[in-house]
Amino acid sequence: MLLNVRYVIKQLNQQIQGKNIMKQNSINGKYPINDFKTGESWRLFKIMGEFVEGIDALYNLGPAVSIFGSARTSSYDSNYKKCENLAALFARNGFATITGGGGGIMEAANKGAAKENADSIGLNITLPFEQQPNPYATIKVEFKYFFVRKVMFLKYAQAYIAMPGGFGTLDEMFEAITLIQTQRIRKVPVILVGIDYWGGLVKWIKERLLEEKMISKQNLDLFHLLDDPEKIVQTVVDFHKTNQPD
Repeated sequence: MLLNVRYVIKQLNQQIQGKNIMKQNSINGKYPINDFKTGESWRLFKIMGEFVEGIDALYNLGPAVSIFGSARTSSYDSNYKKCENLAALFARNGFATITGGGGGIMEAANKGAAKENADSIGLNITLPFEQQPNPYATIKVEFKYFFVRKVMFLKYAQAYIAMPGGFGTLDEMFEAITLIQTQRIRKVPVILVGIDYWGGLVKWIKERLLEEKMISKQNLDLFHLLDDPEKIVQTVVDFHKTNQPD
């Protein structure tokens, strides 16, 4: 069924390109979410196609964790090695690794999983800068739309691990927390790795959001702040021993 849908969508996309419904050189062409002009309804087939590609690639995936973090982290950075070791440790405990497929922390996570012969998934995003696929992902899926990619991060992981990162990492981490808080996805561990890095943010959450009643005290239980890789993996393993999916 998935193959049939993929074929139909592929044919439709070829027709769209052939008819030049979308003007490739338009001013909005570089911003995919804004590029809904004459062919708005046709653009939806491309979005559907990305969902189908992602589901087709990952539907048979076993237990996995999604690891978020900066693409700018050097391979000489201590966080790179820490993430590589963490992904390897997850692999030894039966978990595949899902990343954004790029460099930095994502590369380190894919590398650690691949070294242990675990599934190492890279969900790459097409960007005008920074993002280049790393060579350690054994399963690669290419996306143009961030929101489709996010669904794959969330749908197929049994935990979300936030290594040090920037705006993209914050976006992915807080989206996971928000969806758990609002019960749009099942509760799974969300772990912020690096007390020195994330401690200030957690302090602000407690002193501002909690004190000003923007969140409830129970919301602080939606995430963990940890440093030790062994404890991080054990937190995920223990959670899933006592919280088997229905």
